[in-house]
Amino acid sequence: MPWNTFDQTAPIVIAHRGASGLRPEHTIEGYSLALSQGADVIEPDLVPSADGVLFARHEPNLARSTDVFLRPEFAERQRDGAWHSDELLAVELDTLRALQPFPGRSDGHDRQFALPRWSAIIDWAARMARSRGSAVTLYPEIKEPSALARRDSDPVPAFIESVTHLPDNVIVWVQCFEAEPLRRVHDATGLPCALLLDSRADWRMAIKANSAWLARAAVSKKLLTTGNGQASGVVEAAHAAGLRVDAWTFRDDSVGEGYANVEDELVAAMRLGIDGLFCDFPATGLAARKRLEAGD
Repeated sequence: MPWNTFDQTAPIVIAHRGASGLRPEHTIEGYSLALSQGADVIEPDLVPSADGVLFARHEPNLARSTDVFLRPEFAERQRDGAWHSDELLAVELDTLRALQPFPGRSDGHDRQFALPRWSAIIDWAARMARSRGSAVTLYPEIKEPSALARRDSDPVPAFIESVTHLPDNVIVWVQCFEAEPLRRVHDATGLPCALLLDSRADWRMAIKANSAWLARAAVSKKLLTTGNGQASGVVEAAHAAGLRVDAWTFRDDSVGEGYANVEDELVAAMRLGIDGLFCDFPATGLAARKRLEAGD
């Protein structure tokens, strides 16, 4: 079928933090499940350790998605209810285990899986690419670079160094909410970059100011429509500026307002011409795409 995407091909399904609806987020096991389901892209979030090693976590505070608060050896490292990744050494982060942070999702895999280092994710992607005979695309987000830099834990230099010699069968795109650190990554590496835009962002200004060097805009799904449910124009504007548009986040257990179910929500976004969809449950995104391809 014809698509309204940037290059008229089918939109991609991005496994948001892996198959995070079914496994604790940001684990090799969750990434593997997403890939086995058919996800087109795997999305890790990256935070630094105290010694500058990048790990996959959604935020520097480890309390939400790890068992750090259950570990007596780390009790004195707590600060105002938080344990920050950049205050623990890499070997200490290696000992932690992932938890399912979302209420209502299965906790049956809690404390079973390690927190993966970014280097281990690249190695895993290369192995998966060899086994399936096609490249694996990783779409990491660099988390809170300015705040971390103020704590002398800037993750950008470590990331730039990490992608200097990527395996030939691993493709990396990069995303961040902050334009300046993302521009540093782009200028140093030449990797395709996506600026993240939340629901309050002035997307018109962001596209105008940054389209010359960006490859993608990764927007909150709330930016796709106006208050009366009409298309906002963000997809058309980004495409006209040469940018692909990815939207976040689609969740089976948290359906957007006005939709009967998440598949209807996904189909509506695809009809707007979205190029990629961040999904906690990648299989659902793939089913919605198949539904449109069948002409439903």
